[in-house]
Amino acid sequence: MNERVEPILEPKNTSSASSPHDRPSRKNTKHVGGYFSPEVSKQLRQIALDENSSVQVLLAEAIDMLFHSRHKPTITQKSVKEI
Repeated sequence: MNERVEPILEPKNTSSASSPHDRPSRKNTKHVGGYFSPEVSKQLRQIALDENSSVQVLLAEAIDMLFHSRHKPTITQKSVKEI
C-alpha cells in the first residue's frame, strides 16, 4: 500500500502576464488608501455620483490639493488620466 499517487492536474502558470487579475491600466502604479467610517465612504461615493465622476478622480483631486498646499508638485492628474 505504499503506491505513489501522481497529481492529475498540472500546476497553473503563475506568470502575471496570464493572470485573469492582471490590470494593464494599473501598471507602474501603487495603491494608496486608508480606513474611514462608512459615512465618509458613502459621502464620497455620493459626490462622485452627483458629479458623474469616480472616487478615483475625487481622491486624485484631493491629493493634488494637499500637494499644492504643501508647495509640492501636483503629480496625480497625469496618473488619473492614464487609468
